[in-house]
Amino acid sequence: MKLISWNVNGLRACLGKGFMDFFTQEQADIFALQETKMQQGQAQLPLEGYYEYWNSAEKKGYSGTAVFTKKEPLSVRYGLGIEEHDHEGRVISLEFENFWFVTVYTPNSQRDLARLEYRMTWEDAFRAYLKELEKSKPVIVCGDMNVAHQEIDLKNPKTNTRNAGFTQEERDKMTQLLDSGFCDTFRRLYPDVTGVYSWWSYMFNARANNAGWRIDYFLTSEQLMPRVRDSLIYTQVLGSDHCPVGLLLED
Repeated sequence: MKLISWNVNGLRACLGKGFMDFFTQEQADIFALQETKMQQGQAQLPLEGYYEYWNSAEKKGYSGTAVFTKKEPLSVRYGLGIEEHDHEGRVISLEFENFWFVTVYTPNSQRDLARLEYRMTWEDAFRAYLKELEKSKPVIVCGDMNVAHQEIDLKNPKTNTRNAGFTQEERDKMTQLLDSGFCDTFRRLYPDVTGVYSWWSYMFNARANNAGWRIDYFLTSEQLMPRVRDSLIYTQVLGSDHCPVGLLLED
């Protein structure tokens, strides 16, 4: 089973930069998007053979998630079920026979860490939500989690220590999530690999210089890890400031 996640930074823009070529080529069983920045129906998507699920932000042109799946899920949930957190289209959960599939676009703490306090509240609520899902079956979580967990996960850790996405507070929340029973599949399989990132700033030729951050993840409940065959980062795929990430799972 092939699962793919991609922060497309505006799906309509990404459609003009080769999105469908990659989508068609990969033929993923489940394909999740973050930062769609659109409502369903605002663009023509030839998705024959896929069920579509969209969670768009109330604010137009902002945030938003979507999931396209070949197999119809048993049930679908949108958001966390918490009023404070459910206006920005950040979470979709699909229940399948053997696991929950959750895509997430974690709030950015923003410049000057203006939203860090909210981010901390979100993190606790999201972790509690995942652990509640896990009571019924294992969970796969993917998406832009807006944090580079370890120094190995970004090119310039020292100069980014108090920048959004690499504060100690955000890193500690990721540690808490992993300690609660989730695996960072890429780092579990490739503990010492450096220089592999999933996001690059549009400024300062960051992508050409590979001055990136690994902030897009596939996490799984610990019990699913034996089924993981590979955790992929498609660094050569363009179309967004993020590249897609993937998970190969034994059926």
